[in-house]
Amino acid sequence: MRVTEYVRFDAVGLAELVAKGEVTPAEVQAAAREAARTVNPQINAIVETWPADDEPKPGSAPLAGVPFLIKDLGVSMAGMRLELGSRLAAGNVAAADSALMRRFRRAGLVTFGRTSTPELAYSIATEPALYGATRNPWDLERSAGGSSGGAGAAVAARVVPIAHATDAAGSLRIPAAYNGLFGLKPTRGRVSMGPDADEIFSGLAVQASVSRTVRDSAALLDEISGPEAGDPYFAPQPPRPYAEEVTRHPGSLRIGVLTRAWGGRRTTAPVADALSRTVRLLESLGHRVEEVKVDLGVDWEEFVLANARLMTVNLTATIDGLAAAFGRPVDSSTLEPVTLASYHYGQRVSGAQFVSAFAIRNRVARSLARYFDAYDILLTPTLPELPIPLGTYGEGAEALDGLGWIDRLNDRSPFTMAFNVAGTPAMSVPLTADTETGLPIGMQFAAGYGLEGLLFRLAGQLEEASPWSDRTPTVWAGNRTNH
Repeated sequence: MRVTEYVRFDAVGLAELVAKGEVTPAEVQAAAREAARTVNPQINAIVETWPADDEPKPGSAPLAGVPFLIKDLGVSMAGMRLELGSRLAAGNVAAADSALMRRFRRAGLVTFGRTSTPELAYSIATEPALYGATRNPWDLERSAGGSSGGAGAAVAARVVPIAHATDAAGSLRIPAAYNGLFGLKPTRGRVSMGPDADEIFSGLAVQASVSRTVRDSAALLDEISGPEAGDPYFAPQPPRPYAEEVTRHPGSLRIGVLTRAWGGRRTTAPVADALSRTVRLLESLGHRVEEVKVDLGVDWEEFVLANARLMTVNLTATIDGLAAAFGRPVDSSTLEPVTLASYHYGQRVSGAQFVSAFAIRNRVARSLARYFDAYDILLTPTLPELPIPLGTYGEGAEALDGLGWIDRLNDRSPFTMAFNVAGTPAMSVPLTADTETGLPIGMQFAAGYGLEGLLFRLAGQLEEASPWSDRTPTVWAGNRTNH
């Protein structure tokens, strides 16, 4: 299978070719590896590859034979390095598969490498000291987003059709928006964090993927959703597979549009124009769209402070555990300045302050739920601006404390974190592009708790009405000038 042929197919399409015997898993894997060798020197999305040991029987699973990449965080693959993008965990080798890794294998995916993440996934720009910056395939001088920036860049450049991603504050939706991909953050409790954790970042984080097509994300979520033994809670199972939802008509939906970001961040002109175009598309499809102001139930400053406390305390505990496990100091020799500052901030948060942050989480969830009684969907831009130049996000970071860093995150990405706090599903859809630069612009659609099926129905309709998967960035494996 030539790379120029390989890049034309999504994951479901590749699995169908394998099932029919038109191509072998080994041939597909060879094409993926050649694609990685071609583009990764330019985008720096993949930090390691290895010989794949999975040999699924063709047709034995929905994604049997599809090449796959996992993030260097959030999932453990037995015998493979898991370094979390940090010098503190450099050289760490996973002892066993996590529950999610076992499900990836059962889905038939053939994992052959890991993608870059910022240190401990604690940034929305993937520029770790350990690996260096990941570059956006659409413009190599711009960020690929984060924290799943390596996954986003690799999928956009056609190394793989779908890749593992995580999301605690926008970490899969932001790279999806920056790289012109589809990315759905599931409901809290949809995908197990076991067996090593019940929650990550106090329930803000979830596991899923970024992909070029809606049906790929749906097919994979079908395979990885559901509880594991010992999970403290789990989201209700859907009435039908998500893969079936993609082709079902969503009906006429009530959609509330947020044109202004929480916290007062102004949306730039290209993004505002993209939002207007999206509204017109939705109306042409028969949806009822109106502008709405959404109250989070707390002041913006309270929201940012509560999340700073939740995230830094979790970060501090993680760092202490890694330092003890590897016998390494917690200082500037092992951690980047902003991570170290956030660690010290987390040390100062009291138990009472930490518990009070959960009360804020509850108020936000209750307040957003009321809007989902009035509207089927809430629509926002995924981000208020185009992909930012490399290095922009970290400018002056050495002067910030843990609160200042989370404030910066929410200033740059003011639309995403509320849905992590509420635990509700939200997706970034690459419906439009900037008319001047051609850079992709993502639109975020959010639904009520457990309603991923509704989002997949709408996404399928939007993909059919305004296709995006054939758009290609400057650097991609099918571009002969990259070879």
